[in-house]
Amino acid sequence: MKKMFFVCSILSLFSLAASAQDYNNAVGIRLGPNSANISPGFTIKHFLNETNAVEGIVGVSNGIGLCALYEWHHPIESAEHLNWFVGAGGYAAFRYSTSFIGAAGIVGLDYKFEQIPLNVSVDWKPELNLITNVGFEASGVGVSARFTF
Repeated sequence: MKKMFFVCSILSLFSLAASAQDYNNAVGIRLGPNSANISPGFTIKHFLNETNAVEGIVGVSNGIGLCALYEWHHPIESAEHLNWFVGAGGYAAFRYSTSFIGAAGIVGLDYKFEQIPLNVSVDWKPELNLITNVGFEASGVGVSARFTF
């Protein structure tokens, strides 16, 4: 917990001024099934502009996994502070003595609470493993809660 607080504190020093997007940076946790190579762990998201973001996920329950995603966010006009997003990227995971490298996609909903610095999202992140065991993993549904700054 102390390490997470330290990381959040350091990242807040580098935050950018707010734009039309509801937040610029967010760090938190991502929960989901252990069957995907990038399992539950930590997430960080940074908006490059009003619609484009990069997200990093560090999975920690099945060994260690790192995932980098580029995302396009689109507002849902009928629901304030709610966006849908789609993106793509890649990952590397290390379990026991085996390495996995592949491509990942993501699609989901992202909501930023207006009165508190909290963002929640639900997403589907399918993975296409390309190195070690070639295969498709569709069980990557996740829920994230992030502190925004």
